Amino acid sequence: MRSVTTALRKPTLGSRIARHMARAAILAFLALLAVELATVPQIHAQVGAIAGQVTDAASGQALPGVQVAVEGTTRLTLTNEAGRYQLQSVPAGPRTVAIELIGFASQRIQVMVVAGQTTVLDVVMVPRTLSIDELIVSGVQAEPAAPRARLAGDQVGYSFSRLVDFNTESYARIDENDFRLVSASPLSTFSIDVDRASYANIRRFIQSGDRPPIDAVRIEEMINYFPYDWGNVSGEHPFAVTTEVWEAPWKPEHRLVRIGLHAESIDTGDLPPGNLVFLLDVSGSMMPDNKLPLLKKALALLVDQLRPEDRVAIVVYAGAAGLVLPSTPGSEKAEILAALEDLQAGGSTAGGAGLRLAYEVARKYHRDDGNNRVILATDGDFNVGASSDAEMVRLIERERESGTFLTVLGFGTGNLKDSKMEQIADHGNGNFHYVDGLLETRKVLVEEMGGTLLTLAKDVKLQVEFNPARVAGYRLIGYENRLLADEDFNDDTKDAGELGAGHTVTALYEVVPAGAQVPRGEVDPLRYQPRPDDPPLSGFNDELMFVKVRYKDPDGTQSRLLQQPVADRPRSPSSDFRFATAVAGFGMLLRESEHAGDLTLNDVVRLAEKGKGDDPRGYRGEFIRMVEATRDLGLLERELLPEPHYRR
Repeated sequence: MRSVTTALRKPTLGSRIARHMARAAILAFLALLAVELATVPQIHAQVGAIAGQVTDAASGQALPGVQVAVEGTTRLTLTNEAGRYQLQSVPAGPRTVAIELIGFASQRIQVMVVAGQTTVLDVVMVPRTLSIDELIVSGVQAEPAAPRARLAGDQVGYSFSRLVDFNTESYARIDENDFRLVSASPLSTFSIDVDRASYANIRRFIQSGDRPPIDAVRIEEMINYFPYDWGNVSGEHPFAVTTEVWEAPWKPEHRLVRIGLHAESIDTGDLPPGNLVFLLDVSGSMMPDNKLPLLKKALALLVDQLRPEDRVAIVVYAGAAGLVLPSTPGSEKAEILAALEDLQAGGSTAGGAGLRLAYEVARKYHRDDGNNRVILATDGDFNVGASSDAEMVRLIERERESGTFLTVLGFGTGNLKDSKMEQIADHGNGNFHYVDGLLETRKVLVEEMGGTLLTLAKDVKLQVEFNPARVAGYRLIGYENRLLADEDFNDDTKDAGELGAGHTVTALYEVVPAGAQVPRGEVDPLRYQPRPDDPPLSGFNDELMFVKVRYKDPDGTQSRLLQQPVADRPRSPSSDFRFATAVAGFGMLLRESEHAGDLTLNDVVRLAEKGKGDDPRGYRGEFIRMVEATRDLGLLERELLPEPHYRR
């Protein structure tokens, strides 16, 4: 028994080696941990910050909405209403800071970022106007031609006729709404539109010194690009309706009526859980910096807003479609960003297969209590054929009925398929945005994320009935591709527009008072209809029009109705009404509208300045500078080239 006990107590060679190895492993682990812990503060110490204020050299006032970015990094921000900015976690060392704002000379400033410290960089920006020799040309080298005309700055014009083959952009034809007689058409019916793509696209043309094609100008999208202050929303409906009446600045004897819908805003933290699928075009046409590289930066901004309860998947399509990131919780930001960063462009486009795969992923992780949405980002170059286009539309319509909506983000120049992207967004109960830079990505995916990604009301339609005792004729400004038959208003099977959280929608009617001549072609007198001199109906003598709105809840099938009369009482307009009128006037001038009267770009600037208001984000100031650039470059005086000549 003693020998057995002794044998058990006596360590064997194997056990001594095992204990020795265990001690060595523990010591190695502790040494490695000590190195890691010693390295952590060094890693954190290798970054600093940049902060400062941006002001206008001419006025000395602070400039909001200025883009400040550190080149070679993903660090970027916008100045606040006080013109101040701050960039955190900037890698230490010499850095180049790029400062940009439309209407001002861009700056690139070298700074030294010191680890653990904040470098102060105050910037004074100098106002400037683009000159014709600063145009940006994509794809080819433009060559000087014989001068066509002397433009702003006495610069020589250039001929771009040799660029015809490089442009495949397409826009749906728009025939401007004309005046209608109330005696023949007392009702006006249309679907709302919260798309804003047209304004950003127009800005892209003007910044490049080009005049936009007429069919790229959708006035309702220009007006609705800007946020308006409508006050709080209360009651049983998720939005409220507000109206104003004024004199039309371009024709004072006419009335201008503003109808506004404004949805309640929802804080990002209060949004329902998101089930998002990024469907990304990585075909060869997406290689330029203003396409896939910009797209990756844009979605990185959105990823930064994700919460743990949100989920994101990434589907790509080029020659074939593939899932590059399975549905991943929003808490795994590093994994999502790494998948985005690894994307490369190449191959042809097969959008249909990608769309089907994206919807399959969305269905797999569907949230009954959440926001289920596919976010398609592309330059619109779907090389899938007409029959495949129809099949895609049917697929999108089926999926919207199951609660998965579609948002479309358009990128780039040269082959932008504006009309196709707008169409599929409309069919998908979503919205369409054109992204021309990082400023726009921040506006769409950060500042307005609720409206971009969360639908509060779907199939929203407006119908206006005009009082013949007060109105001889009218015309709806914009919404040409959103008009509906009068009977569609009460037909709940008819698709219409969607209203997102925080969205505002403005519609403008130009109204001809009773007794005045309606500017339109001659029509024979009607035999059976009431005459203009017939006595008016009693009880409604002070009403100009009657506004009705129908909508459905996001998961509803039966519409609800709002309605209210509009009194014929022109009043001093709000600043928002003045500004929306200025934007509409600019759109009419860009479209060479016959209804613009004697309106000039100077008139537009004066109207916009009176309606500028507080402008905390600087969007209205940017609009004013853009109109001034259009005037100073003489863009409206230049001949419109046929659509294929537009290269952007």
